[in-house]
Amino acid sequence: MEYKVSDVVSVIESVAPLSYQESYDNSGLIIGQYNNNVSGVLICLDVTEEVVEEAIRLGVNMIVSHHPVVFSGLKRFNNSNYTERIVIRAIKHDINIYAAHTNLDSVEGGINSVLADIIGLRNQQVLQQVNNDLYKLVVFVPEGHLEDVSSNIFEAGAGNIGNYDCCGFSVDGYGTFRGNEDSNPFVGNVGKLHKEKEMRFETIFPKHKKSSVVKAMLKAHPYEEVAYDIYNLNKENSNVGLGVVGDLKEPVSEVEFLKDLKNKLGLEVIKHTKLFDKPIERVALCGGSGSFLLNNAIRSKADVFISGDFKYHQFFDAEESIIIADIGHYESEKHAKNIFYELLTKKMTKFATYLSEVNTNPINYI
Repeated sequence: MEYKVSDVVSVIESVAPLSYQESYDNSGLIIGQYNNNVSGVLICLDVTEEVVEEAIRLGVNMIVSHHPVVFSGLKRFNNSNYTERIVIRAIKHDINIYAAHTNLDSVEGGINSVLADIIGLRNQQVLQQVNNDLYKLVVFVPEGHLEDVSSNIFEAGAGNIGNYDCCGFSVDGYGTFRGNEDSNPFVGNVGKLHKEKEMRFETIFPKHKKSSVVKAMLKAHPYEEVAYDIYNLNKENSNVGLGVVGDLKEPVSEVEFLKDLKNKLGLEVIKHTKLFDKPIERVALCGGSGSFLLNNAIRSKADVFISGDFKYHQFFDAEESIIIADIGHYESEKHAKNIFYELLTKKMTKFATYLSEVNTNPINYI
């Protein structure tokens, strides 16, 4: 069996759907075609010219990265900058390039939750939840068939609320229908009005699961024509979003916390705001450039906010109400490679998967 690019993409997007990427992002298949066969995968944080040469040397024809190599449209391809050179080189050597960026940041098991696990945070919650992600399914099922239909719906990914799954509600009533001469009714007779004891069943699902949930419902439902409704709930999804906030097992001093953070993440330096000589109990974080979540961190009653890419004047925004710990962009997201690696090696064993040995961090310290 040969895997195709679409197979690799399906594994990644089953965890980090493209619908969760931010509007400015460019996640997805950037170079290549979904029906191309895959000879091997090279995983990296950033696609650089050195990474493309590494893929060529290893004999693999697909690169999976966290950061997209192309964020905006390219007007020319004449080797005038590193992005153009990477695109030209990849196309010349038939290398497919795929990126999962802010969609991987937003999901459980993604960048932020892995970072929180390394730090040891308990009671993890999303710092800024995704809005307009949840939908409600309402379907009418003949009595005696509810268990089969609801089980199929749950298996397709519906019914998850926080730490609970298989969440649904049902109430009984009566449905009426009359089939015409072209119908083949499950119950009742053609041309005659029929009244059937039915159950109204409802549950919720995230929008990227809509197709699979509806397909599973229709497959299990006995009726020829299924009566169902789907509603946009216009509310936040507590399981998906940017940033994480959680609690330490026990309070620690500020200096002890920062030293431990430096050790656990292998950091060379941490830039931080004024210390208050108070214990650290609650921690907020966001991999990459997370300064836009500072107010969320403050509202969450966190003692410290860990992220990267804070500008000079943004450190003043802490207003002496929280400690900002800037650990660097690369340093806060470097674990993305391991997430990809574990996903692909568990699901796909027919080709080699490599972790890039190229250090793509553009920032050096002395």
